[in-house]
This record gives sequence, structure tokens and C-alpha cells, in this order.
Amino acid sequence: MTKGLTQAVSMKQILDLVRDDLKRVEAAIGLETVGSVSAIKTISHHMHSAGGKRLRPILVLLSSRLVKSSSQTTDEAIQLAAVVELIHTSTLVHDDVIDEAKTRRGAPSANALWGNQMSVLAGDWLYMQAFQIAMRQRNFAILDLLIGLTQVMVEGEFLQMERLGKIDISETDYMELVDRKTASLFSACCRLGAMAGNASEEDCARLGDFAWNLGMAFQMIDDILDFTSKETILGKPVGNDLAEGKVTLPLLYALTETTREETRSIETILKDRSYERVPFSRVLEIIEKYRGVERAQERAVQFTGRARQIIETFPDSAYRKAVLTIADIVTDRDR
Repeated sequence: MTKGLTQAVSMKQILDLVRDDLKRVEAAIGLETVGSVSAIKTISHHMHSAGGKRLRPILVLLSSRLVKSSSQTTDEAIQLAAVVELIHTSTLVHDDVIDEAKTRRGAPSANALWGNQMSVLAGDWLYMQAFQIAMRQRNFAILDLLIGLTQVMVEGEFLQMERLGKIDISETDYMELVDRKTASLFSACCRLGAMAGNASEEDCARLGDFAWNLGMAFQMIDDILDFTSKETILGKPVGNDLAEGKVTLPLLYALTETTREETRSIETILKDRSYERVPFSRVLEIIEKYRGVERAQERAVQFTGRARQIIETFPDSAYRKAVLTIADIVTDRDR
């Protein structure tokens, strides 16, 4: 069985566990994104209908089920799953504006269709709508978590902008950015699901730690795929990160060993924000020469290994198996 087919089977098994719940989440999102201003409704619908893995709401739902003795998913878990997907969508809208992206998941980005100003406002509205839903839970612990998450993610965006175009990025710098921009949201998803399942603080913390490690690995694989995948699979141009001025893990590892001439080639791309003078194929040669992709994959596997260790401390169940499967899929995916 091929890797792609294996992943499809595994993901189908996971979706079978939460399919009905995801339908409720989708319905909640559809209901909550009907704004009184037509532009908001149009942009929200565009972003929501673009698809996506729905991995973050799935983590909320699975975490809630994992810690509950009942197989029933609470309304709180459904609402919080909608919250994290709306927050994620709002960050995508804002990221595309900041990165001046033209596509998202193979379709025109919101800013390409409606411009930066309307897109920023739509992203703000989606984010505030997420908090409106969260407020209805009347739970200060949930609000504290979401406010802290927001601060961390915004700080991550600032850090990324400060480092754009810089070649002297350390592995510590990179890990800090991934922590703030990706892993923190993954961690919040599982903590929120556990809270909705009335888990102990210890279990909430353990699930949060699991998901943080999962999020770190997820972003590393994303950064690998930016070099190794195809535009038709990624839904955006390959090599896009470097062309936007971002030095990610595969290239970062290679740069620890490059010759002066090779380093100058990368500096040229960062300065030009394009591959006009130095082709993308040259970057791939450099990364391959110094095993940048392999080393980044090994690092990602270390994080999913830690994630697996944590989740295996929970009692065996279909939901624990599903979460373990997600950890496998994250490091073995091709999109």
C-alpha cells in the first residue's frame, strides 16, 4: 500500500470517529459567520469553502472524547472547535496580507480578490467572532487561554517580520518562531478540548504538551514541503517561503556548512525576494548537498516521538489511537 493511500485510510478512520461532530462544527461556523455586512459574509464564505484539513477542530474534538468516559461530545467542545477554526482562519487572512500572497489552498487569496484593507478587517471580524463564541461559555479559564494564545501568536508575527531577509537565523530563533506561530495554537486546541471534557488540570497540561510537540513537527514538515512538494499539491508556489525572505529549517541546517559562494547565492534571493538571479534549482542543490531536508525530518520525528510518549500515558481507547495516528500522519505527509 502506498504512503498516500495509507494516510487516506488512516485519516478516514479518524474522521469516522468525529464525522458527526465535525458537521456540527461546520454548521456552527456557517451560522456564526453570517455578518450583517455583505463583504464580511462573502470573504468569510470564501475562506471557509477553500477547504483545509480541519486538523485543529479535530484535535479539540478528539481531546474532549479522550478524557471523557461518555461518548457524547458536549456542546462546549463543538463551540470551542469552531472557535479555534475561526482563529486559525483569521490568522491565514492576516498572514496572506503580510506576505502579499496571491493564492491560498490553490485558490486566489482573500487579499488578491478584495484587497488588503477589506481582508484585514474581515480577519479582525472573524477573530472577534471567535471570541464572541468563547465568551458565551462563561469560563474565565478558556478566555485566559485564548488571550494568552493571541498575544503569543501576534508576537510571533512581529518576530517573523523582524527577521525577514536575514540569513543569520539560528535554530533557536527558528524554534521560537514555530512555537509562537504554530505550536501554541495546537497546544491550545487540545487544552480546550480537555477543558470541555472536564479533565483535570494535569490531563489538560499533558494534552497541551502533546499537541505543542505535534505542532512543532507539523510546521517543520510544512517547511520541508515548501522545498520538496509541487505547487498543485501545496496550493501555492514551491519555494515560496524563501522568496518571501524566510529562512526555514532545511535551509538553516544547510547554511551551517555552505561555502561563501553558496551563502552569497542565498543572500541574493533574500535580497531580491525572487529567483530571477539565482534559480530555485540552485537552492535545492545546496539543501541536498548538506542533507537539509533529511536533518529537518529527523528533528520533526524527535518532536512527534515526544508527542507519542505523552499520549501513550493515557488509557487505551479509539480516541487515543486516533490521536497517535495523527502524530504518524504529521511526519509522513506529502501535503
